[in-house]
Amino acid sequence: MSTLFSPYELSSPHGPLKLANRVVVAPMCQYSAVQGSASDWHLMHWANLLNSGSAMVIIEATGVSPEGRISPQCLGLWDDTTASALQDKLQRARRLAPYTPVAIQLSHAGRKASSAAPWNGGALLSLEQGGWNTHAPSAIPHQPHERAPLALESEGLKEVCDAFVNAAKLAHAIGIEAIELHAAHGYLLHQFLSPVSNQRTDEYGGSFENRIRFPLEVFNAVRAHFSGTLGMRISACDWVDAGWTPEETTQLSIRLKALGADFVHISSGGVSSAQKVAVAPNYQVPFASQVKGQSSLSTIAVGLITQAQQANDIIASGQADLVALARAFLYKPRWTWEAAAVLNGQVQASKPYWRCLPKEAQDIFTSMLNTQR
Repeated sequence: MSTLFSPYELSSPHGPLKLANRVVVAPMCQYSAVQGSASDWHLMHWANLLNSGSAMVIIEATGVSPEGRISPQCLGLWDDTTASALQDKLQRARRLAPYTPVAIQLSHAGRKASSAAPWNGGALLSLEQGGWNTHAPSAIPHQPHERAPLALESEGLKEVCDAFVNAAKLAHAIGIEAIELHAAHGYLLHQFLSPVSNQRTDEYGGSFENRIRFPLEVFNAVRAHFSGTLGMRISACDWVDAGWTPEETTQLSIRLKALGADFVHISSGGVSSAQKVAVAPNYQVPFASQVKGQSSLSTIAVGLITQAQQANDIIASGQADLVALARAFLYKPRWTWEAAAVLNGQVQASKPYWRCLPKEAQDIFTSMLNTQR
């Protein structure tokens, strides 16, 4: 069996979360919620991803408060209404697929909230367009021409932290097995980490220890109320001068592990419109490798990983423990099946799909199908 299709366990205080292979579906915003509530689109989308053969599916960035959503159409988890909608669609999706662990990415968009959906331009919405006032570490807009956010004061910081804890409790009640706190891509927790967006002069700004203070407070608060698998997604590099660095990411990961983190998911960028990203296959994998090597945390790598052998090589070489793919799964929902055919692996599959295998893959999958009959 290839390394990509070897099992893996993510730890947690509740007990290990067993993964059938090393392929993870990364969170992908769908901009298809109604007042924060999951819609029929999510039912179709999640059922599709849960039938992908992957080891774990991470639900998209989910706002912990209405003002924490990226857009008015973004998914949320903050009250009984949003929790009930998410639970209904997720439970129905899970009945349509083999058992696959589900994680959710809890997020607050900070100064990048109140934005239009990408297909409507993605720009910050005015109040007249249905937007809202945003909050951030400092009153610095993401784009120079945009409306400036309001700098969070102590009361606001507590409200945000409490919102993350409340969302984590709701996620647990729904039966979600893992939580990923979103501290990447320029959203609120990342905004605190980066000197590009955090120019505070109090205990939450300035030095590295001060800039990581609030994200660690949020992590600590969630860890105290959630016994499942818990981790954080981190942008390892801002891709701008004087920004957040891979070295700081490693040090943050070491501190997260000491506080009870079970994994980190390493991405990059998103906090500055001036970023210059050197995009290429595996372009973020070295960041994940550095974090894994120095923190010993379970590490998820992501970033233009599109081919089966490419993904297998990342795991086999020890650069990461898991690989995550995002848009590749939108284009090829059964990407993991194709990877299994290439690498002589096995995946779980719903019975109505058994007859769809191309002839060249049938022999490889025969043993898998026989064990599931």
